Amino acid sequence: MARGGPRLEHGRRLELGRSFQDGGEHYQRVRPGYPADSADWLIPAGAADAVDVGAGTGKFTALLLERSLAVSAVDPSPDMLEQLRAHYAAADATQGTAEATGLADSSFDVVSVAQAWHWCDPLPASTELARILRPGGTLGLIWNQLDTSVPWVHRLSRIMHAGDVYKPGFRPVVGPEFEGLESHVTRWEDSLSTADIMELTKSRSYYLRAGEATRGKVLANLDWYLHEHLGHAAEEEISLPYLTLTWRATKA
Repeated sequence: MARGGPRLEHGRRLELGRSFQDGGEHYQRVRPGYPADSADWLIPAGAADAVDVGAGTGKFTALLLERSLAVSAVDPSPDMLEQLRAHYAAADATQGTAEATGLADSSFDVVSVAQAWHWCDPLPASTELARILRPGGTLGLIWNQLDTSVPWVHRLSRIMHAGDVYKPGFRPVVGPEFEGLESHVTRWEDSLSTADIMELTKSRSYYLRAGEATRGKVLANLDWYLHEHLGHAAEEEISLPYLTLTWRATKA
């Protein structure tokens, strides 16, 4: 059972997920990448082929390519894939979902799903991803989240409505096709300006689905918190603490 994560029923999951269909350029510019440690822990020795599912603009795809894997990338958004192709031309990018990738059976050593498993229907997605993995292949689920153990970041996450912050004890749901689920945590910091934090907030599903009045309130609260309450100067570079949660399981 999953514990401590967002609880989304199917219709709400689809509604929020559609908020990322457009805005690929903005997402690519403001969202953080992933630490190298996450990919190093996930990818087994000897892996040659990987597919990044829910790849978005290619934030995790980049780490797979850097490790000399032959990489396919799948995402439902043409806008996101346009950015991925522009930045990571070596990846074979196609439109699809975790539940229906359109890829061939037993074609990959690794399947990664970064910042996207909570938008998937986990049991049908597990069946599909097991189909495209070779026997003994690795499923990787990855999340960046703000490190809310730091008090000022905890309050920031509430103002930003960062709904993908998982509590201790969280365990993602995967289907019976996979075994040996284990986790790894990487602590790191992203250097960005207060203006970048404002833009980061605009890339989150809560903001994207909100009305103008709610958006205005969120940004006003952020402006007060960063510049008045915390005392940062406008455009000042600050270090924002993150955790990257990486899970891996083996095709049974």
